[in-house]
Amino acid sequence: MTGTPGSGWHLTADADDFLARAGAYLRADPALHTVALSVTASLRERGPKVYGADSQLFGVLYGPDGGVDGTLLWTKPYRLNVSPLDREQADALAVTLQGRPVTGVFGVDTASAAFADAWCSRTGMRAHRAIDQRLYRLDVLTPPAPAPDGRPRVATDGDRDLLARWHQAFAEDTGTPGAGSGSAEWADERISYGGITLWESADGVPVSMAGVTREAAGAVRVAPVYTPPDLRGRGYAGAVTAEVSRAARAAGAREVLLFTDLANPTSNGLYRRIGYRPVRDFAVHTFTAPENG
Repeated sequence: MTGTPGSGWHLTADADDFLARAGAYLRADPALHTVALSVTASLRERGPKVYGADSQLFGVLYGPDGGVDGTLLWTKPYRLNVSPLDREQADALAVTLQGRPVTGVFGVDTASAAFADAWCSRTGMRAHRAIDQRLYRLDVLTPPAPAPDGRPRVATDGDRDLLARWHQAFAEDTGTPGAGSGSAEWADERISYGGITLWESADGVPVSMAGVTREAAGAVRVAPVYTPPDLRGRGYAGAVTAEVSRAARAAGAREVLLFTDLANPTSNGLYRRIGYRPVRDFAVHTFTAPENG
């Protein structure tokens, strides 16, 4: 993507080029664009393999006045991530991407639905609204009291295998099993900047983890939060989430964000209790071929 663009969607595989063109647009609302900002920060540091990705693609939507009106981010095997788009903008994106193996889209609920409708109209695919999520931002942190037994500690190289296993399990739990293909690289990335905190039981056994993304535009996002099934319900997730949130604030993050699955009232209630407040609803749509071809 070079030269002076005309209006419409313009694609690039270069993260630096993407940020040179769309960075100001993204940084104007770092909460709304947290995924694009955090993913590009990691891609610039570690390359596409950090997400187990075979390739990466970015898009910038230029309006008639030459300003940026929207973006897309795609690191396979993850779904497209789109900025807020209206139906006309989404339809133009569907035309631009037609012929590519798009399996789903994630974005604010209205943009995700708009692209899903446009993609299915253009390709004959079927869309399924797979996950409803809510973006939260930290207000006043209120750690759970009493805290569970144990203590937090930042993960190190010696935890690499454990983090990779838990990341794979988290990917399967959240319906993105292919994302686990890069779990070892993901663990290396997070360890490199102290991006995972473990909660250890009183005898020193890790029982839960919470991560934070690299800081981008003054914001970090808590992700993932994972506790093995047999250890859930004991307060570990709340304690470790509160700790990484506290540490992010102490390190200077102006925005501390996280996503929740709206189908899980337990996690939504937990994050509200420790001080997170809703920002906006998002949605995942997945695409499949029609049953009869």
